[in-house]
Amino acid sequence: MTSESAGHLQRSSPLTRFILAPNSGPMSLDGTNSYVLSAAGQPGVVVVDPGPLDEPHLAALAGSGVVELVLVTHRHADHTAGAARLHQLTGAPVRAADPAHCHGGGAPLSDGEVIRAAGLDVTVLATPGHTSDSVCFHVAGDGPQGSVLTGDTILGRGTTMLDYPDGTLGDYLATLDRLEALGTATVLPAHGPALPSLAGVVKAYRAHRHERLAQIRAVLQRLGRDAAAADVADAVYADVDPSVRRAAEMSVAAQLHYLRGEADGAGAPVRGR
Repeated sequence: MTSESAGHLQRSSPLTRFILAPNSGPMSLDGTNSYVLSAAGQPGVVVVDPGPLDEPHLAALAGSGVVELVLVTHRHADHTAGAARLHQLTGAPVRAADPAHCHGGGAPLSDGEVIRAAGLDVTVLATPGHTSDSVCFHVAGDGPQGSVLTGDTILGRGTTMLDYPDGTLGDYLATLDRLEALGTATVLPAHGPALPSLAGVVKAYRAHRHERLAQIRAVLQRLGRDAAAADVADAVYADVDPSVRRAAEMSVAAQLHYLRGEADGAGAPVRGR
């Protein structure tokens, strides 16, 4: 998935296609992958993550089929800014976990809900951590292993940031456990290329998080338990590009919150103190 493919509908799995939005950047990688889901022979489609408020991009999504429903993985603008306009163009309701991003009478998404649209069954999974309202969409019938549209919870390249304090590490680790149970499903991320075997990607993500926690523990031993996130980030992310420095500090703050045993959104016991 490259910038050259922006604006063109491309196959991403047996039951999904995507259009790459023209919003590349340090946080969005090549841009937002707006997915179009439909069963074979069905005129109706479901759009996942409309992306930015870009008229040519939204027109391409509106022209991808009879849009029955629009789904949103989480609140960030690179996923939601075009949602209301896509509703205007198609009449399709927009559904998200956060009611603020629902349009056209779309009801908020519920964990475990099975959505039936465009000839497909799409299961909603609450997957907080990147943000508190993050969800993934499991399409069990998409190829032999199924697929999971992961939003920013799992990226196609690199690792995701935690939008602390809205997103917490306790929630994120619990989310990784939940996703790992889906086995070898294909990963369809909102940024970057599709990946095989969700469980394998999750194991790598978890290992990365625990490596970062070990680094931060070592820094705290030198700087003291109450060291500021900015000071810890200076030590752990010394070579980070300035364009993603704020994201690095937020991820450090989330890890400090976890290590210091402050209550997280999931209420789970804190490990690694």
